[in-house]
Amino acid sequence: MLKKTFLLLSIPISFVYLKAQDISVITNTVDVYSSNPINGTAKFNSMAGSIGALGGDISSANLNPAGIGVFITNDLNLTLGVHSNKNTTTFAGQALSNKINNTDIINTGGLLSFNLDALNSNWKFINVGVNYSTRSLDNYSNSAGNSNIKIVDDFSLPNQIINYTYRGHGYDRYGDQSKMNIAVGANYDNRLYFGAGLNFQTSFLRQFDSAAFLSDYDNTNLLYNKQYTGYEESADGFSANFGVIAKVSNQIRVGAALETPTWWSMDRVFSQYNFDQDDRTFGEDRRLVTPMKATLSAAFVPSKNLAINVDFIQGVTKPKYKVYGEAEQELNDFFDDSYKNSSEVRIGAEYRINAFRLRGGYAYQGNSFDNLSLLSYNDNGSTSNQSFSNLLVGKRNTIGAGLGYDFRAFYIDASYQNITSEYSSPFLQGNVDYNSGYFNGGFDVNSDAYAVSKVKNNRSNFFVTVGWKF
Repeated sequence: MLKKTFLLLSIPISFVYLKAQDISVITNTVDVYSSNPINGTAKFNSMAGSIGALGGDISSANLNPAGIGVFITNDLNLTLGVHSNKNTTTFAGQALSNKINNTDIINTGGLLSFNLDALNSNWKFINVGVNYSTRSLDNYSNSAGNSNIKIVDDFSLPNQIINYTYRGHGYDRYGDQSKMNIAVGANYDNRLYFGAGLNFQTSFLRQFDSAAFLSDYDNTNLLYNKQYTGYEESADGFSANFGVIAKVSNQIRVGAALETPTWWSMDRVFSQYNFDQDDRTFGEDRRLVTPMKATLSAAFVPSKNLAINVDFIQGVTKPKYKVYGEAEQELNDFFDDSYKNSSEVRIGAEYRINAFRLRGGYAYQGNSFDNLSLLSYNDNGSTSNQSFSNLLVGKRNTIGAGLGYDFRAFYIDASYQNITSEYSSPFLQGNVDYNSGYFNGGFDVNSDAYAVSKVKNNRSNFFVTVGWKF
């Protein structure tokens, strides 16, 4: 249950003013809890996750569990990932860059294949697979200062007006998310493949939001923390998915899959800053249901050497919080008004030369929000209502490429993946009535307007998978 107020005031159509204690609640709802990360084996990643009508890879269970039914042997595999996450943030004509690098085991999977020939029926195989994948939630960006932005504080001290000059801002989120999929797939007459899976997810993140200001009260340049941050949040989620693949002919395959909404249970511990007493730590819990997703796939296999696959993924519903009070209702109203059922297109291909494999893929995911307008600072320090087409989470482009070699019993795959996106990142806003400004000691900085920076995110990932077929 929420114990603090999250205010979202909406005014006609495209004008939405977000006066929140932490706008990242909206960002994380979409980016962490509702997203479709392309994260799996090196083969899956090299094809940009486009494998819905082909199957035969343990990671396909996350997209269409009928892909598990395509296997005809047992399989064990492990994937190592090397990641580079770079943000270039531009504000007031100044660009700053930050990069985070990490290396981890990002995917492990195993599958048991049961041959049903002894039954003398059209059912050929029943397969059971387990796949465990992880992804980093680390994200850091900092925005340059602008001496033209000055914020007046007539609240912190009686009979005293303080002017704050904005000197810079930093946002830091780190953590990880994991997903375990348990799937069952079946092969009927080598023409129809059915599958069903259960998905268990866990997430943990820590987050900080701070801004630097120069105060004319004592001519000091200090760091101020956003109210209710830092905080840490842990969550558990559950969903199920179902799918089918049909071999229309030797050259054409089609697939369809449906994933239920993910039911999340979230617990957060956050800091509250006060004037008249020591800072305190509070806890809260939330219940969130993220969108149902539908996937349609088609594959063209003109020969044993070449396979081309196309997937279309469509969000069917919108994020929805369980309502304990005003805060969740306002969040739900915002998503009802401004969230778009995002869609994604993936295209992937594999070409075989004897035991050698060449792979490539591309994926595009659209914006999650309609155009939104905010009261924002201009470079000269004035404010105006400005419209943003990519607020908080922008369009995502993914390019993948890879190769592999099949040693019959063993195989090894390697791939490279590049993911780019651009979005507008709002910060600095705070409202004294809702105690949502930036604090340092007994001083509180509140701005009616947002500072909005442009963020270019570039992620370069390398993957290596080793596997054993038996």
